[in-house]
Amino acid sequence: MSSRRKFIKNIGGAFTILSASSLTNLAAQKTHERKIIELEKKYSSNDTIRVAVIGMGIIGFRNTKTFLTIPGVELVACCDLYDGRLQHSKELFGEHIFITKDYHEILERKDIDAVIICTSDNWHNTISIDAMRKGKAVYCEKPMVHKIEQGLEVIKVQQETKAIMQVGSQRVSNIAYSKAKELIKAGEIGELNCIEASFDRQSALGAWQYTMPKDGNEKNVDWIRYNHNKYIPFDAKKFFWWRNYKEYGTGMAGDLFVHLLSGLHFITDSKGPSKISASGDLVYWKDGRNVPDVMTAILHYPETKEHKSFELMLRANFISGENDQMSTKYIGSEGVLEFGWNDFTIKHSKMPKATGIGGWDALDTYTLKMQQELMNDYNKKFSEADKKINNTNNITYAAPEGYSDSHDHFNNFFESIRTGKKVVEDVSFGFRAAVPSLACNESYYQKKIIEWDAEKMQLKNPSQNAL
Repeated sequence: MSSRRKFIKNIGGAFTILSASSLTNLAAQKTHERKIIELEKKYSSNDTIRVAVIGMGIIGFRNTKTFLTIPGVELVACCDLYDGRLQHSKELFGEHIFITKDYHEILERKDIDAVIICTSDNWHNTISIDAMRKGKAVYCEKPMVHKIEQGLEVIKVQQETKAIMQVGSQRVSNIAYSKAKELIKAGEIGELNCIEASFDRQSALGAWQYTMPKDGNEKNVDWIRYNHNKYIPFDAKKFFWWRNYKEYGTGMAGDLFVHLLSGLHFITDSKGPSKISASGDLVYWKDGRNVPDVMTAILHYPETKEHKSFELMLRANFISGENDQMSTKYIGSEGVLEFGWNDFTIKHSKMPKATGIGGWDALDTYTLKMQQELMNDYNKKFSEADKKINNTNNITYAAPEGYSDSHDHFNNFFESIRTGKKVVEDVSFGFRAAVPSLACNESYYQKKIIEWDAEKMQLKNPSQNAL
């Protein structure tokens, strides 16, 4: 209780340092107090949710450590195709943990309520469908599918089985995004017309050249299962660096762009863009990968009942002289909202009522007499107040220190299992966030503009060679 009181006491100073505008963080404080109370609930053994994690790579281990901080949740089993990660699961989480290379063994167990899918992207749809048909609740990492044509089947199975399925794009549960949505909807930056996002990295690890184990060979890796029982010559890079290969991962777009897209769709209530165009190249990390290490994309979001039209510009660069940094800007007619990690700043720039005259203008190209007449007319038309830029002060917002949107996202998932309430990121939302990312890849490889019907969730110009 003492830690809870201290946390709530700190919320007021941690959230919002405001301008002269009459904003309040009371709603956010109430939201956090409610979440704290939820986490203090006591659960009986009958209420405990028993979880298995499928895919114990970087995200698998991190997700497990995160959800185990939530009361009433127990790790029962781990699945991976590399022996070393299964052994490490027991080292970290206990000898009692059931381990297997075959996820079907997990789905057959009656003591498992939910599965967390953290595999390479090419397995997301298959395991999600199998798990739902076995009556398991499913948390699937982003992107929800590896290929666009896989999405509708996942949605159909979820609707048929009524299984709880949540996609793992944690920005949908982020309190900073909730606050940003509130302010943008209230017109704090005027009318949204453009969004710019960039993802810069400058390191081998940032470019997905992860450390590989010395025993990462066919003896310790179930390579045949990894390739859906197809024979392909063993390649350790394609297993441990799967993000670098389009056969297993979804490249920069599926790994990075999808984060921005899920947050964007949450803030704007958008169902998605109508046109997607991307370009890129492999300029530096020529290590056998077949995905680009520099990519740019332009996506057009048409006007809908949810929002006015706007443009989205994306860039990812794995050999950037700007070093490791990320920027996301929501640009409106009267201001810009720029995100940090769990925080944002709004800077205003409102045009004065007066149109302006002189300076970089054609005025001084006219005769002196004409210049004077025009100045007189201008001063009669606009008052001194009309000529002033009436910008309000900046707004800054930050979540409390130590805040984790991943923690909130998992907590929302487990509450849906217990109460039956709607998940915060359902399969339709997850698919609509995944498609623009996957379409960026298709645009890059097919060298064409991809047209998408976001309402019907179908391609307007499907390709026989779809990725």
